Amino acid sequence: MRDLLLPLRRNPERTLQAELRERLVSAILEGQIPPERPLPSCRSLARRLGVARNTVALAYQALVEEGFLVSRPRSGFYVRTDIRRGRLGAVPLRTEGEAAAFAREPDWQRRLIVRPSHQRNIERPRDWSRYPYPFVYGQIDHALFPLAAWRECSRQALGRAAVESWVDDVILEDDPLLVEQIRCRLLPRRGIFVDRDQILVTLGAQQALYLLARLLIHEGSVVAIEDPGYPDLRNILALRTRQVRPIPVDAAGLPVDDRLSGCDYVFVTPSHQYPTTVTMPLDRRRALLQWAERADFVIVEDDYECETNYVSEPTPALKSLDTGGRVLYVASLSKTLCPGLRLGCLVGPRELIAEARALRRLMLRHPPGNNQRTAALFLAQGHHDGFIHRLHRVYRERWQRMGEALARHLPNSFHTPTFGGTSYWVRGPEGLDADRLAVEARRHGLLIEAGSVCFAGPKPPRNFLRLGFSAIAAERIEPGIRLLAELVRRQLA
Repeated sequence: MRDLLLPLRRNPERTLQAELRERLVSAILEGQIPPERPLPSCRSLARRLGVARNTVALAYQALVEEGFLVSRPRSGFYVRTDIRRGRLGAVPLRTEGEAAAFAREPDWQRRLIVRPSHQRNIERPRDWSRYPYPFVYGQIDHALFPLAAWRECSRQALGRAAVESWVDDVILEDDPLLVEQIRCRLLPRRGIFVDRDQILVTLGAQQALYLLARLLIHEGSVVAIEDPGYPDLRNILALRTRQVRPIPVDAAGLPVDDRLSGCDYVFVTPSHQYPTTVTMPLDRRRALLQWAERADFVIVEDDYECETNYVSEPTPALKSLDTGGRVLYVASLSKTLCPGLRLGCLVGPRELIAEARALRRLMLRHPPGNNQRTAALFLAQGHHDGFIHRLHRVYRERWQRMGEALARHLPNSFHTPTFGGTSYWVRGPEGLDADRLAVEARRHGLLIEAGSVCFAGPKPPRNFLRLGFSAIAAERIEPGIRLLAELVRRQLA
């Protein structure tokens, strides 16, 4: 073992010390380092790996503290003799009889009662940030994230007093500080004033929508959705009922007319319609509420991108106008913090929230407490407000550059989002196949999202696409749109 060599992959996402520890732990647990033989000295291993001696010394010492290694004076570091106790050895090869039994495993194709993987979904490459022109939606420019502030809040959340608030399994409850920040800081900006027991913290808006579908919708429910609209919502509802009623949106969002008659639930994105970006005017919002009262249906408001209005005056949430208790409110922090955080909220009557909380318990009990507390501190200390102001400045510049570039290279293909947001909805020329265009564009380092997935019908229009600008640097927008226009011309030639 004095000649042990563990080549490092030099992963930029981890420190050398962390990577060395990972390699050592794997070698120990897999039995590749016998307990009776000493590991290489710190100086020797550091020389072979081309790293500082301290890097090896700190990795060794950390593994001593964690019980993987023991340090023997004047002898060196050794693997603890009992570290692999209780671990299974290699799985023996199957006998012919066992192999035959294994061949008769259950027919999973027959047993699966739903097939969510067969639904149409938005897809993007995992390494989208490596592309020169990432016009992707729902992602954030990593350079904009306030890492220092988040790290400080995370450090505070790991303090002794704070740890005691989240380390236990609280089963049903949410972090009280986060609930208070949502109640007193976020919701009032949307004109919503509720009590603590009317708020449920969720893993993003997505989980809130799923909980509502599971609690409220059965196979006989008639549900109206916007068309085009949010594909994941459409797919969630399709698991519960076949009576999903897509209603084409117009320049003011979801129309309020006889097509809503007979509905049990209506799902809308009034502040910033997904994906067309139009905002439902106040008179139509009031008409929708009046129709809900008259036709006795419930409205689910997804307040999509509610924090990215940097162009016009803030519009109140539909929930803020609701005097009859007919609006359930869903919001997310993903668009203003980061998508990977997966935090959102559901606001509704106490009885519904209590049942949603009980259902969430059966799924995952509660969102991770450490993330909740870190986000709560981030909100309480004003970092979120500061971040929003910064995003508004950055997004406004990108919004303007995108509009100018589209007007220059793809004129008459779009309506400028009056709300702001983080994307443009583009209608290409008749005959354009945006799905095929997206494949070709990717070969040129250009990522776009074809709009056909947002339409509910079996034969959706193919000439729509969405161009997000939240994750692309401002100076890359114009050359990216110029390249896109050239690819459009080539396809239509």
